[in-house]
Amino acid sequence: MSIPDIAFGARLEDATRDGLAAAESAGVQIRELWELAELDEVYRLYDAIWRPDPKNPPITTELLRALSKAGNYVAGAYDGDELVGACMGFFGAPAEVAMHSHVAGVSGAARGRNVGFALKLHQRAWALQRGVTTISWTFDPLIRRNAYFNLAKLAARPTEYLTNFYGFMHDGINNGDDSDRLLIRWQLNAPEVAAAGARSITSTGPALSLPQATVALACGDDGRPVLGASASAGGTLLVAVPADVEGLRQSDPAAGKEWRVALREVLGGLMADGARVTGFDRAGWYVLEQTGEGLL
Repeated sequence: MSIPDIAFGARLEDATRDGLAAAESAGVQIRELWELAELDEVYRLYDAIWRPDPKNPPITTELLRALSKAGNYVAGAYDGDELVGACMGFFGAPAEVAMHSHVAGVSGAARGRNVGFALKLHQRAWALQRGVTTISWTFDPLIRRNAYFNLAKLAARPTEYLTNFYGFMHDGINNGDDSDRLLIRWQLNAPEVAAAGARSITSTGPALSLPQATVALACGDDGRPVLGASASAGGTLLVAVPADVEGLRQSDPAAGKEWRVALREVLGGLMADGARVTGFDRAGWYVLEQTGEGLL
């Protein structure tokens, strides 16, 4: 056996171990799903989470059936006999080494137990076993807990800001807002991703304490976005998001839309100009590193 084969085998063994440990810690069992009744459970779980327009569900039982039959990833997290979380993804180009994780969700009753983390680690081990080294997905950059989960807990990294990617989404979460998304890349064999799976990432401390950091977008005392100083070439940039944009969309839709526009202009603009998102702090700050010119 060659050295690369040995290294891959060790990575896969570690990924499998980390996935099992995460599932045990969350109090769930995670398995692949193929049977029609199981896939219908996934459909109903997603429907309960997103409360979508009946004409436009996140995914249908029929499509889940086709994807699983074609060898794609459909898995569920069970607490006893109850499905409390599910994740599905499909192979992307180049299909030999890449996947796109399309929908993942956890029931409200199981939140706070790290079920989503366990599902993603199960997906990582499943993908590595099939030679996949990269998984991509999108998320709403305004939702703080998702940004922290994706960037801090999983060590995935954004690659592109997508404006109104899915069009208007009339469901219980998006409330008719534009569907701006960050496309992120999870490099499954990267050391920082392995460290995240083993929960051995060392915290870097509050983003505001970083030396020479420039605040490009802040949250004002009234909860609305406040543009910061124009960034100069080079250095660390900080971009804030509100504490609870989902609640804000319900209580003050105008403020929610104001945040959407501000984040699109600042975070989207910085990324278009070459800034790299390197992390997300628990207090609600995107951390970016800028090496180019032509900012804001």
